[in-house]
Amino acid sequence: MVGQAYLSAWKLPVSALPELPAGVRPIVVGGNGFVVTAWVDYQEGGVLSYREIMATVPVRDGLAASITHIWVDSPVSVAGGRALWNIPKDLAEFDMTHGSRFTASARTAEGPIAEAEYRVLGRFPFRLPASFSVIQAGPKKSPVRASGRLAPARAAWKIDPNGPLGYLDGRRPFASFALLDFRMRFGRA
Repeated sequence: MVGQAYLSAWKLPVSALPELPAGVRPIVVGGNGFVVTAWVDYQEGGVLSYREIMATVPVRDGLAASITHIWVDSPVSVAGGRALWNIPKDLAEFDMTHGSRFTASARTAEGPIAEAEYRVLGRFPFRLPASFSVIQAGPKKSPVRASGRLAPARAAWKIDPNGPLGYLDGRRPFASFALLDFRMRFGRA
């Protein structure tokens, strides 16, 4: 897969974290856990091209995360994510604009999920490699390898308080960044 990703990290009390699969435990520091949200635009040149928004919780199993909420605009991606990796994908409609500022919004038939605006603050001149795992119900553990140009960013989010990410409403991410021109392999070859 290839594309652009815009991420934000949030700190929440453990009691406010979304539910994780049985036996999967969040990383906790000082009574707080974390959520990482991402807007991803998978673009031409990869296996599929589609857009998504997701929320993940970093978990205790090496460098790993569990996807708790995810929406895409591709029925093929919904079917594959659920069947292959136990990822709870649902369908949504997206508006995304790339440029000096990245803007995005997502909504389901039931209503809005979130909106965000990212301003990239520069970028590193090299590609940064990363390897981690996604752990879903089962437990199903899938390796992920990626590389891209990491860029610090400022992000402003508007989250529907009555929507599925309402637990983040009224909070601000403590860090945001972009992973530009990424290449990613999800799962085993």
